Amino acid sequence: MKLMNRLLLSITALLVLCTAVSAEERLKMSTTTSTQDSGLLKVLLPPFEQKNNCKVDVIAVGTGQSLKIGEAGDVDVVFVHARKLEDKFVADGFGVNRKDVMYNDFVVIGPKNDPAGIAKAKTAAEALKMIAAKASTFISRGDKSGTHIKEKELWQAAGVEPKGAWYVEAGQGMGPVITMATERQGYTLADRGTYNAFKGAKTDLAILFQGEKGLFNPYGIIAVNPKKHAHVKYDLAMKFIDYVTGPEGQKIIAEYKQHGEPVFFIYKK
Repeated sequence: MKLMNRLLLSITALLVLCTAVSAEERLKMSTTTSTQDSGLLKVLLPPFEQKNNCKVDVIAVGTGQSLKIGEAGDVDVVFVHARKLEDKFVADGFGVNRKDVMYNDFVVIGPKNDPAGIAKAKTAAEALKMIAAKASTFISRGDKSGTHIKEKELWQAAGVEPKGAWYVEAGQGMGPVITMATERQGYTLADRGTYNAFKGAKTDLAILFQGEKGLFNPYGIIAVNPKKHAHVKYDLAMKFIDYVTGPEGQKIIAEYKQHGEPVFFIYKK
């Protein structure tokens, strides 16, 4: 009898657990690798998940691919950083209610001995032109991400078509690209957030060019349009957008640091 009671209690507990798990909503989000590789999502998502009894399932890829996933209706919300592509995503009817979330900037990183001498460059385009002139190793994201798009703009401004053994298209996210550049002691364009997360223990590369106005790197969040894809969880997506752009989410973003330095900055209201 006691064994039967214990068995019944175990079954009841299992049913309660299964009911709780099934009751938990899932919000699907595609985002850029920098939000994940920087470590931000580890601190940003849990408070929202707890408050809304949900789980945010993250697909971290380049911005271009993130938006393609949104176009297909395979996620409920996108969190990316390529304003022209974001505006087109909305204009084409795939996304609604785009909001600014945060920003940081792009930096050119490379070996401390700086074989191409880019620390003397006056512009980012000049820095890349110097790298090409010396045929110094440059690791490109090569993945149609926001970072890759910015890199291509800089090569165009430099009047250089990068090609040859020195130019390596990785087709990888920001973290793996920084790792590859470190292993090969080459240069790359990185977002400051991921670089700050990697510097020290994971990379000995240094920031050799920074501070140019054109290297500004804004991030936006967009709900997938329910009129395009009726199955998306629009209400939960809007709750998440309100959270990351509201006081609680903005405070978490503003206070998040790596090695004592801010990773992202919020807009002053």
